[in-house]
Amino acid sequence: MALVTTAIRHFKKLNNVQQRRNQSILSMKPGQFVDYMKSNNLKRCSVTYDDTSMCSQTSSPKFNELKEFFSVENNKDYQKHEGLFLEIGSRSGALLGAFVWRTNRGQACGGVRLWEYDTMKDYLFDGLRLSQGMGLKSALAGLWAGGGKGVIASPGKDKANDPDFRRNIFLDYGDFLTSLNGAYIGAEDAGVVVSDMDTIFERTRFMTCISEAKGGSGNPSIATGKGIVCAMEATLDFLGQGTLEGKSVVSQGSGNVARVIFDTLLDKDIGQIHATDINEQQLDLTEKMFADKNHGRLILEQVPRGESKTLAMPCDILSPNALGNILNENTIPTIQSKIVCGAANNQLGKLADNKLMMDHGITYVVDFLCNRMGIVNCANETYGRLNDDPALLQHFSKEWPHSIWKVTHEVLSTAKYKGITPVEAAIEIADRESLEIHPIWPYRTKKIIENLVTDDWASA
Repeated sequence: MALVTTAIRHFKKLNNVQQRRNQSILSMKPGQFVDYMKSNNLKRCSVTYDDTSMCSQTSSPKFNELKEFFSVENNKDYQKHEGLFLEIGSRSGALLGAFVWRTNRGQACGGVRLWEYDTMKDYLFDGLRLSQGMGLKSALAGLWAGGGKGVIASPGKDKANDPDFRRNIFLDYGDFLTSLNGAYIGAEDAGVVVSDMDTIFERTRFMTCISEAKGGSGNPSIATGKGIVCAMEATLDFLGQGTLEGKSVVSQGSGNVARVIFDTLLDKDIGQIHATDINEQQLDLTEKMFADKNHGRLILEQVPRGESKTLAMPCDILSPNALGNILNENTIPTIQSKIVCGAANNQLGKLADNKLMMDHGITYVVDFLCNRMGIVNCANETYGRLNDDPALLQHFSKEWPHSIWKVTHEVLSTAKYKGITPVEAAIEIADRESLEIHPIWPYRTKKIIENLVTDDWASA
């Protein structure tokens, strides 16, 4: 009987392996993809763009489905990304990824996020979109950096919140970054904190947004929040609507960046701020923080998860400062504000929704224009630290060509002159800037990627 039971288990195991081999990679959960790699004795995977053949190349025939996915013909979100690198963490078994897009201006830079994904298709789409977004953001900001994004597929909240397991995830990611030889420089993003960045830093030098105690710039929320307010002021000025004094702002979210926005707005004599959040603790913290300077100007409200009534509140400026994908065909017609300017990434549900915003007479301040200061803070980190750093302060000026004020005016002016949306104008300007070649290290990151392929990185 025991032999029969063992045989049945062995048969089921073989059957499960065969099912994974036959299943579409894109439909797999990240954990299933890890099992698929293991069943084929593979620890790493790479998909790189070859300039000679003008198409993607994979590190193994087992990933040919990804080669099809990474093609301009089959995927509008694939914009000749120079590289995708995947690895199974040796300690955690987590799926680790780095996406690299257009490095003409320098090394790929962008945040490392720890996030749960239903399928590999979702995982890959996120990395493609975000890495390109970081490249456009860096180009608009005048940084000598390309587009990059680190994506770690979370194994679930229980494991991700276990201190020892979490530490192993980020130690693994540090080793992973080191293996890429500087093709991608990591930073802080969704689902991680500065202490996680410090853990990565234990295993690599290719990391930013580490704590001040270790020589880093720490949490970039202060600079990011001030940048959002600067964009608000520039937009009001462009539209001939004066200053922030006496205006009303509605904020979806009251987290770290939002609180900096509130603090700055209150100092600029804002008329009223109405902030909502799903997290009661965030609201309590916000209330205590501004108890002395509020004077009835800051209204806080807890709302249920997934609500959209915040977006429909009447105000001078609507500021999305929580999750993305909230400006869509359902919510845009309800907006009672002529300006939308906030810190959330990927606020539009789809690119066409920007046209819908314009049709409703709403001036949309592109997210990757106004929330730039996180990557600015991190990109400058390796050049040392200064009090009142002019490299940071110039982004808040009205004179520097790449400042938030100047670029906001340029984007809105271009959109008005050409009769296009602000997003189209921003992408046009950023796309042009992103093609400029680094004046000291031309094509260096491309050469690093070529070396990784030549040295058979995926088999190491």
